[in-house]
Amino acid sequence: MADFAKKKLPVGIENFEEIRRESFYYVDKTAMIRDLLQRWGKVNLFTRPRRFGKSLNMSMLKSFFEIGSDPALFEGLKIAGETELCKEYMGKFPVISITLKGVNGADFSTARSLLCSVIGYEAMRFQFLLEDSELTEREKELYRQLVNIDTSSSKGFLMSDVVLMESLKTLSILLQKHYGKKVILLIDEYDVPLAKASEQGYYNEMILLIRNMFEQALKTNDSLYFAVLTGCLRVAKESIFTGLNNLKIFSVTTVHFDEYFGFTDQEVKEMLAYYELEDLYESVKDWYDGYLFGDVEVYCPWDVISYCDEASDGKRREPKNYWTNTSGNDSVRHFIEKMGSGVMRSEMEALIAGEIVEKE
Repeated sequence: MADFAKKKLPVGIENFEEIRRESFYYVDKTAMIRDLLQRWGKVNLFTRPRRFGKSLNMSMLKSFFEIGSDPALFEGLKIAGETELCKEYMGKFPVISITLKGVNGADFSTARSLLCSVIGYEAMRFQFLLEDSELTEREKELYRQLVNIDTSSSKGFLMSDVVLMESLKTLSILLQKHYGKKVILLIDEYDVPLAKASEQGYYNEMILLIRNMFEQALKTNDSLYFAVLTGCLRVAKESIFTGLNNLKIFSVTTVHFDEYFGFTDQEVKEMLAYYELEDLYESVKDWYDGYLFGDVEVYCPWDVISYCDEASDGKRREPKNYWTNTSGNDSVRHFIEKMGSGVMRSEMEALIAGEIVEKE
């Protein structure tokens, strides 16, 4: 039977506020805020595999920095012990937070419309700008262009190319004028539109759109305090971040921030102990350990949480691979198709099939 005295396991939940308010189990990664403020660049890119906590960390950053945030969400967490830091930074910034994971159209027109929706819905959170006496009528018109809906059809938000490319910069400028504070910009899954565009054959159109949007938002934006981007892939710097010389990249080989994506061994032990599943430790380690980020060995959070959730009813089950069922391998498959025939292609196909490839 379920133990209602225990916190629920957050299977598939990526919203920090929901996890904290609804008493889900939370593996405390809030010290990332301190480290980010100590060594942040103007633009910070974190690349990690899917299902390793990127979106939850971005939600956590939004909950911490955004004006009007609730300090109670962080009570008892590591960052709450940084008293002076919290006084200076918690709830002190306008935050623009978007995720591009849903921008995956089968053609460029559909993907562009989805991107307009992402920007439009985020802009709608700030409708108070229309009542701001500090903004000029021209500035309010710029805002209206971000939330303009095409009522004559079902195409949703209607933006010209220029409005869309300048949208994040425009919103930053308006928010800075309203609050008198520079903006923190969070872009989750930044690489999804490009990966999908590559698979579907409209990469050139999408790379031009994303490059111009990012250049406006991240390079020529005097209203930007700092930005954080996450993704699975590091798109070549020369293709998407052209001219962006303020970029810091934290990849899976970077030591800094290595413990903030994925669960450490100690965190897994604590979770198992909390749910009285200590006897499963060796099985969990055998199945879900083995990732090395920087200098830290980590477990896949999705696998650990899913397995603990199934085992929490007291019935012991054999571990299984939950991670592989959460997304396709379309990007890898597309890469193999581009390779043509030959030894390397056959080796890649063997690896994906779970076979062993030996090289001298």
